[in-house]
Amino acid sequence: MLNVRIDDFDQVPRPVVAIGTDYPKGYLLPWHTHRRAQLLYGATGVMHVATREGNWIVPPQRAVWIPPGMLHEVRMVGVSTRSLYIEPGALPWPGDACQVVGVSPLVRQLLIGAVEMRAEYDPDGRDGALIALLLHEIARMTVLPLHIPLPADARLLPLCQAFLGQPDTHDSPQRWARELHMSTRTFSRFFREQTGMAFSEWRQRACVVLALSRLAAGEAVTRIALDFGYDSPAAFSTMFRRVLGHAPTEYLQMEVAVAGSCPAVVARAAAPVPIDTSTAGRARK
Repeated sequence: MLNVRIDDFDQVPRPVVAIGTDYPKGYLLPWHTHRRAQLLYGATGVMHVATREGNWIVPPQRAVWIPPGMLHEVRMVGVSTRSLYIEPGALPWPGDACQVVGVSPLVRQLLIGAVEMRAEYDPDGRDGALIALLLHEIARMTVLPLHIPLPADARLLPLCQAFLGQPDTHDSPQRWARELHMSTRTFSRFFREQTGMAFSEWRQRACVVLALSRLAAGEAVTRIALDFGYDSPAAFSTMFRRVLGHAPTEYLQMEVAVAGSCPAVVARAAAPVPIDTSTAGRARK
């Protein structure tokens, strides 16, 4: 089903509801929850996902897993989505954390097929088999390091949010420790307790995740590297490769190649689609 609201189909007696939606650039889905879990796949564009626990940037051809009942908001930057809404009793994914995951070519094609099905598909026919295979494949998805965890502490949170607004790879734990009136050693221990990561690891992760959004928007690697305080584009590329396994230019080439394998979805996303801007309409994905 395309460009419909999950609220209208949430009670359909099927373990999975599949919906595709094409969003205009910059569209914001404000804070909301779903009764079902959601696998939110972006065929094109970039999604900025926020929860109370952190931020996720979802590049093209990737997906984000959102557990049932999790409060979240999403900003769409030229995105065409394919979503699965999964009954809590049929969940294939362990745990209750939001995660960005890789999407295999098989899952990609299954998602495209799923949104063409009617809501009350035949569970014993081809459509039911497609959904069963999707659930099996979701359980095997690989988690990607695209999460920027945020602390609960009211003193540390503003420092993290300020960094996300103006990332600087040379920002030091000593400066943050002084801001919080702590020794560097105490701060390092405190930061890890709050975020689950060492300060240097968090800083590096934040720079990579934030850079992804700008890269997908077509900004030059050199401009991003300089804005983030790197001494050279080569230094930025080295860090990027360390986190994601590929240099920025290689990563972008991979995205273009993968997007080219789904021409129908890309063509649909390029066409303007009217979006319901009412409160109910914005609470769909």
